[in-house]
Amino acid sequence: MTATLAEINSQIQAHDDKIAELRRQAEQLRNQERAGVIEELRRKIAEYGITASDLRLTARGPGKRSVSASPSKPAAPAAAKYRSPTGETWSGGRGRKPRWVVEALAAGKSLEEFEIQ
Repeated sequence: MTATLAEINSQIQAHDDKIAELRRQAEQLRNQERAGVIEELRRKIAEYGITASDLRLTARGPGKRSVSASPSKPAAPAAAKYRSPTGETWSGGRGRKPRWVVEALAAGKSLEEFEIQ
């Protein structure tokens, strides 16, 4: 027996409705479980005297919390590998080349000529 397009579309709609209902039920169950988990965590926090700093939590807006990375120092500038005849230096790292490097390369010079010994 061959189904018509209308019948197939009707079946798809029925399945879509069932999927939507199952997703609503799953969300309700998740919210119920979440409430229990939150209550259990609150009891443990109170029992052990845990603070937000112990958990390394930082505020990101009303009611929003996230785990922050340990505080780090800003990266130190890379050591210079190249020096221009006028004393300008460049580490040779990522990003745009300094103008003096671009001009020297365009004039046919090589980076090796500017390496700091």
